[in-house]
Amino acid sequence: MITLRLGYVPLIDAAPLIIAHELGFAAEEGLVFDLARLGAWAQARDMLGAGLIDAAQMLVPMPVAQALGLGPILPAIDLVMFLSHGGQAVAVNRALEHRLRDAGHDFAFGNARAAGMALRRAVPGRLRVGVPFPFSTQSELVRHWLAACGFAPADMDLVTVPPPMMADAVARGDVDAFCVGEPWASVAVDRGQAALLLPGTAIWAAPPEKGLVLLRSFAETRPGETGGLMRAVWRAGRWLDDPDHRGTAAEILSRPAYLDLPPELAERGLTGRLTISGRGEMRDVPGFVVFNAGGASFPWKSLAALFASCIAPRHGLDPQAAMARAMSHFRTDLYRRHLRPAGAPLPGASQRVEGALAQDRSVAAERGGMILRADAFFDGFSFDPASAN
Repeated sequence: MITLRLGYVPLIDAAPLIIAHELGFAAEEGLVFDLARLGAWAQARDMLGAGLIDAAQMLVPMPVAQALGLGPILPAIDLVMFLSHGGQAVAVNRALEHRLRDAGHDFAFGNARAAGMALRRAVPGRLRVGVPFPFSTQSELVRHWLAACGFAPADMDLVTVPPPMMADAVARGDVDAFCVGEPWASVAVDRGQAALLLPGTAIWAAPPEKGLVLLRSFAETRPGETGGLMRAVWRAGRWLDDPDHRGTAAEILSRPAYLDLPPELAERGLTGRLTISGRGEMRDVPGFVVFNAGGASFPWKSLAALFASCIAPRHGLDPQAAMARAMSHFRTDLYRRHLRPAGAPLPGASQRVEGALAQDRSVAAERGGMILRADAFFDGFSFDPASAN
């Protein structure tokens, strides 16, 4: 058995790594996972770069930022597969909650435009929004959503807060709102410090959230371990997407060694049945978090280009060059090579028009067909890397 040390941040979307270890998917590949719980995303990046861990759960835009030179000088890192889509929630502090309710907002939890316009009317000045890292899906979701609802860049401050500290940041008054992965939004609700306004999937139906990231040198010189790791994680994701398994997954994730929270909190995010306020209001969000189904784990190069096209202009970089560099770090070639033997459905292309699917669609695959998940944005936005300027 070969031991691999894997870094993760305590969130429900660390589940594929934890389940692969706990249920024996890693052992089936001749691997032992030594899981290292980390406190912040920069720690995951820096430990991977220093060779202190072999692979990391990482926010999808982080390897994009590294490819653009927006981080410490480290060896090349590559995203080899997605670990999850969705799993985020937008929340507001109690003062904003009361202001929104007094103005008639119903907290229906599904209409991103209505929620954003209500928030614009309720915030007379700048809005301080907590996000887990500057280069995060949460950051891009918030920017896109607020801009489409009338907020100018000068109207918002994005504040970096590690996920486990988000509730404390609201309690201290450091932020007015936040976007974070579960279970930390639910923790803030249970502490009476926030109310949930939207799931991330109301803004973007399939926001890629976390990826499995390796040093390029590891992936290229240790193909056996790389393939075994990817197959174990892929099988864990497939197991997790069975609704009948989500309760068991919540029990495992909530253990002291992992999230160290009541199982009920972990189960909310896994099932998409969320308590959104101190009033006990419940909302059901089908597909709130997806690990594998609908091609969710395939690392589309067009998503690398999309994130690069957003990040580059804010840092004075050429978007075209940035997109090309970023796409080279999303390794669809390794995904095909290592997951073909596992029977994973493989799309015929490595990039597509992002945001184009208003509903699930059957498409051609290497073997027959496959279903791709709906990925539409609430405002009709789409992105074609072939025509992006």
